[in-house]
Amino acid sequence: MSRLLCRLTVVLAAIIIIPLGACSPRISARGNLPTADQLSQIKPGVTDKASVTRVLGSPSSIASFDDTTWYYISQKSEELAFFKPDARDPEVVAVIFDKDGIVKDVQKRSSKSPRNIEPVARTTPAPGKELSLLEQLIGNFGKFNTNSAAGK
Repeated sequence: MSRLLCRLTVVLAAIIIIPLGACSPRISARGNLPTADQLSQIKPGVTDKASVTRVLGSPSSIASFDDTTWYYISQKSEELAFFKPDARDPEVVAVIFDKDGIVKDVQKRSSKSPRNIEPVARTTPAPGKELSLLEQLIGNFGKFNTNSAAGK
């Protein structure tokens, strides 16, 4: 009887422990973050855009209003079972060029907790009068000519 109880305990422990092992977090990296060796090859005042592309690859993003700033963005995310992935360790490397396409500066930015930007909840006033549904329906009476609609 004790041998059966021992085997039953081992089987029950395996049934409980094996699924828990499958719940280990999975960490994945996304984006394009240059290594320290790659960044050391970029020399302000010397390196041009073509060389930056050759060493670092194409940027993740280019500044919206001018093409003098290239961003290389990377982020790690941790996913546990069926839960929503948790974003961690966002990093950004900004390569800033002068007007001639030569690197002016390389900035590495890291943030453990990125800022959430809240949009302003203001509305733009529009001139005119707001009409109710009844005013809109009544206001359309007599505005349409039935003769021109029939092609006469």
